[in-house]
Amino acid sequence: MFPEINRIYALEPKEKPQDEGKLGFGQVFTDHMFEMDYVSGKGWINPTIKPYGPLLMDPSCMILHYGQGVFEGMKAYRRPDGGISLFRPQLNFERLNLSNHRLGIPQIDETFMLHALVELLKVEQDWVPHTEGASLYIRPFIIATDVHLGVHVSKTYKYMVILSPSGAYYSQGMAPVNIYIEDEYIRAVRGGTGEAKCPGNYAASLLAQLEAEGKGYVQVLWLDGIEKKYIEEVGSMNVFFVIDDELVTPALNGSVLHGITRRSVIEMAQHWGIKVSERRIAVAELIEAGKAGRISEAFGSGTAAVISPIGEILYEDQSLVFNNGETGPLAQRLYDKLTGLQFGKSEDELGWTYQVT
Repeated sequence: MFPEINRIYALEPKEKPQDEGKLGFGQVFTDHMFEMDYVSGKGWINPTIKPYGPLLMDPSCMILHYGQGVFEGMKAYRRPDGGISLFRPQLNFERLNLSNHRLGIPQIDETFMLHALVELLKVEQDWVPHTEGASLYIRPFIIATDVHLGVHVSKTYKYMVILSPSGAYYSQGMAPVNIYIEDEYIRAVRGGTGEAKCPGNYAASLLAQLEAEGKGYVQVLWLDGIEKKYIEEVGSMNVFFVIDDELVTPALNGSVLHGITRRSVIEMAQHWGIKVSERRIAVAELIEAGKAGRISEAFGSGTAAVISPIGEILYEDQSLVFNNGETGPLAQRLYDKLTGLQFGKSEDELGWTYQVT
């Protein structure tokens, strides 16, 4: 039996976007959000669906000073029959608890969090776009709320879920991106917070991202933080290479995010009979294999783009172009299958979709 969810409905619903083709990402928010508090000695309490609105925060609130917070990213999809589905949502809540553990935040009840999300989505179901490729982005997050200056774990927290209708990632077709390998700055090291989904990881990546954009590159591909010689992940994505007909991706070593889409790519490829290896990939190996023509394609994976083909990688003064700068066949096949599952257009033989309505 789940705790009862309090409900406070918005008195004046917002006007929904008229042109779903111009939604963008993270710019429009729905009428309601979910909120729950943690108090030491009481646990997680007061689950509430309430009108979306600003938070009242004390200037000494600990999240503002010490960054003790975590978040997730997922989507709700409109099926051809008009219903709403989620894609492997249980894995997002499992990962949220992994992040909680690393940041010293109390664990959440994953089953109840999924139930609460479903209830929120039922309230906001009219906000799930009907346009092909568009979806309702879901952002669960937890912040430390103690009113205190002092470096220690908070005794109080707030868990929230906000929703944002978002447009198709590839509005004009699936175009490969160019990537810059970063060898000066470090995003994360083993033993740090690299495998957690927390704000600090993204803050640490921004300067390198800015410099990469100044050189004409869309994303940064990070190397390991100890030897600076092994490939880890792209800014907001995990990364894959097809080397000698084998799909290769960096192993989860403690500083690489446990991507839900990454896992889905690996399991789907294995389901298709494709050999997959999770291992260390030295940048020197990548350059050598690329120059020898042994890398047929490269792509990133993540919630936003699902699959993002990589057309070029630059390391120091060496440039590698994959598949003539065009989307590779495996990247396209994975994109078509995964998005087909998400939007209810493909057979779900692995049981990955979760029906909300």
